[in-house]
Amino acid sequence: MEVRSLYRYARISPLKARDVAREIQGLPVSTALDVLTFTPRKAAFLIGKTLKSALANAENNHDLAVDTLVVKEAVVNSGPTFKRFKPRARGSAGPIRKRTSHITIVLTDEAIAPKAKKNEKPAAGAETSEQA
Repeated sequence: MEVRSLYRYARISPLKARDVAREIQGLPVSTALDVLTFTPRKAAFLIGKTLKSALANAENNHDLAVDTLVVKEAVVNSGPTFKRFKPRARGSAGPIRKRTSHITIVLTDEAIAPKAKKNEKPAAGAETSEQA
């Protein structure tokens, strides 16, 4: 069963938050919480809040065991941008974009198989018909 939690309008740029979200995908929940606890970034705190909310949803709403859960997806999408302006030289104005994010965490209790890489090189000793 999948359990999701959504944190909308988080005041952080999606570019900064995606780096942290990629680190916890596919990890068990206990390991993901440890990674987020020791990551010294604002995004780690916000994603940690969302992960704890998803855990509470799984425990209270769906009666799932917490130790069997795995982070299936951790997605950060862009939200609306607040547009502000800063005065510049000679009466002009420079734009300032204050970006927001929507953070989505999906937990599952099913085992996730690791994905095989598509672009694997052939063995070093193997010859192709073009070389002969």
